[in-house]
Amino acid sequence: MASKKISQCVILAAGKGTRICPLTLTKPKALLRVGGKTILEHNLNQLQGLVKEVVLVIGYKGEAVEKYIGRSYKKMKVSYVWQKDVSGTGDAARKALKFLDDRFLLLYGDDLYQKKDIENSLKKFPCILLAKTDRPSSFGQVLVKKGLVKELKEKPKKAVSNLVNSGLYFLDKDILNIKIKKSERGEYEFTDFIREFIKKEKLFYNLANNWFPLSYVWNLLEANEFLIKSQKRKIAGRMEKNCQIEGAVIIGEKTIIKSGSYIEGPVYIGKNCQIGPNCYLKKYTTIRDNCRIGQAVEIKNSIVGENSNISHLSYVGDSIIGDNCNLGAGTIAANLRHDHATIRTKVNGGLVDTGRNKFGTVFGDNAKSGAGTIIYPGRKIWSNKSSIP
Repeated sequence: MASKKISQCVILAAGKGTRICPLTLTKPKALLRVGGKTILEHNLNQLQGLVKEVVLVIGYKGEAVEKYIGRSYKKMKVSYVWQKDVSGTGDAARKALKFLDDRFLLLYGDDLYQKKDIENSLKKFPCILLAKTDRPSSFGQVLVKKGLVKELKEKPKKAVSNLVNSGLYFLDKDILNIKIKKSERGEYEFTDFIREFIKKEKLFYNLANNWFPLSYVWNLLEANEFLIKSQKRKIAGRMEKNCQIEGAVIIGEKTIIKSGSYIEGPVYIGKNCQIGPNCYLKKYTTIRDNCRIGQAVEIKNSIVGENSNISHLSYVGDSIIGDNCNLGAGTIAANLRHDHATIRTKVNGGLVDTGRNKFGTVFGDNAKSGAGTIIYPGRKIWSNKSSIP
């Protein structure tokens, strides 16, 4: 089962990410940020030392990916292939076939993987990375026996397994020559290659220790929490008198923390920000570059995008604020229902249960709120729109 060394990895990053709206209205999902870096950068960092070339399959707003990543990343060559029409993950993977020499690694570009899990998956061939979950109904489920994958079930109504498909594979390129048909939703699914393959061949599996599926917008908060938990304290900015900084806090260059502010780590603050005076930043908060957080603002377990302003006397809890947003003075992003029930939010026209008791708001890029706005849990403000009280 030991693998020989591979040199290539295919990352599927062509999808529109409609379940992450409104954040994906203005940028591709792979370039959304968690823990201070884009999703794509996190995964590329995990591939360091394991592969020499990454083949990125791009489509929706793919030009932004090409411009941001370029033709190399650290010591890895980066190649691009376009999926102009969204015809499914199977079609996307097949478009990368001409770049592949032999065995290759494949992973979905909108989930977060960890290097140790990738390394363990490369010790078996062929191999798929599976994960245990207490919510299997949200994923494709996998039946296994004696160390081998026996069957894949695509989101069955009744759970048949707590093992789910993470979307990471170690395979031979010949699998992409298998003939498959379009699924019921009119797309070529990569999992259909796997279903045909296991009819005749063995497929081993490895269990993930840390895999973060970013299927929905609130998953970004979960991934952000995990990532900044491991950061080390680094203060490059300036603090005025009477500030208190506790725990693993990162403060970027040219950032000013004004008097009376309290920061409870882990918290990440980027470059050229102004925080306070008298702000309270609670743990698991990420604030990107060039932000202004006004007097007596409280932020908890939230992600704030670049060039955004949160004006004085505001509260933001368990929320995601996009780039170039402005929250007027006294904006309250409520994160808890009166009855303490789990919070539901609109996704693709229907209501979806987040499974979270605390979830605030999502502001798309360039959105804003007026002074004194109260936003109920689970509400979203679309990009370039305003919430006016």
